[in-house]
Amino acid sequence: MYPGVKSVVAIANHRLIVGFDNGESRIFDVGPLLTVGRFQSLVSPQEFGKVRVAFDTVEWENGLDLDPEYLYARSEPVSCEQTAVAVQ
Repeated sequence: MYPGVKSVVAIANHRLIVGFDNGESRIFDVGPLLTVGRFQSLVSPQEFGKVRVAFDTVEWENGLDLDPEYLYARSEPVSCEQTAVAVQ
């Protein structure tokens, strides 16, 4: 069983810092998805930045979401120090 999402922050280059309920923070790169279907609407940094936590995953204003298992499996772990630098 994969952990659920507890927090999300959009950062540069269409990446997300995702906090999971197991205490881990991970970086997920949305860039490779931006040429696929509805993900194209997230190319704009303004639209991409409208990400939020919904239930146990991430969701954008247009209703597009990603499965928490997909996010966890395809993201890279980051330390607290890396998270602080990325958010700046």
